[in-house]
Amino acid sequence: MSAELVAELGPLWHERHQTRLASRQRKRAVGADAKHRLVFVDRLLATLVHLRHGATHDVLACWFGVDRSTITRAVGEVWPLLAERGRTVSPGVRLRTLAEVVDHLGSGGRTGIVGGTEIRVRRPAAGRKDRDKFISGKSRQNAVKTMVLTDGDGRVLWCSPTKPGSCADITHARQLGLVKLLADGPAMRILADAGYQGLGAQISGRVVTPPHRKFKGNAPTWYEEMYERQCKAHSS
Repeated sequence: MSAELVAELGPLWHERHQTRLASRQRKRAVGADAKHRLVFVDRLLATLVHLRHGATHDVLACWFGVDRSTITRAVGEVWPLLAERGRTVSPGVRLRTLAEVVDHLGSGGRTGIVGGTEIRVRRPAAGRKDRDKFISGKSRQNAVKTMVLTDGDGRVLWCSPTKPGSCADITHARQLGLVKLLADGPAMRILADAGYQGLGAQISGRVVTPPHRKFKGNAPTWYEEMYERQCKAHSS
């Protein structure tokens, strides 16, 4: 964790924290409450550890000697600041939105890679209306899904907000506006897995997916061999 990151995000966090305090009705003056046991640097560090290594809030609470709810609140306050800051891919170039990422890849003639990833979560509380939507059809577990876009070397350029696990990869991409951005943007190539096959037909040449399997059963030997070669070449 660099001093530059602390210096950049610290004032933003403090400003938003003061705005939240002043925006609600209070029985005591601002600053009269108990002092933070977790300073901003520790809040930032806890958030980075949670995002990078997946450490649970309970474990982080033990490490920092605070209550779990304090860690949960800290992560909820800091990670939006990190998302708004974006990712620096080269000196003077920082990407914050999906549109900026698409423009960056297209302007340099770079190849991108898109994929959906799932994270297992606890089962939503009983009575929640969309409780069943979190059940993933792939893993048969409660999960949330996010779409990740990287460059050809695998460097993460953008990560989407999460959706319930039942949301299909291609549906998520369309809801995020990826189709329109690719159709209206510069010529480029995005590699994707079979979950995005519909985009390959919708945006010809810009989204490359594995070949469709034309035979559901009793496929000729020559076709199976060709299909396996094409899938392996795309995967590699």
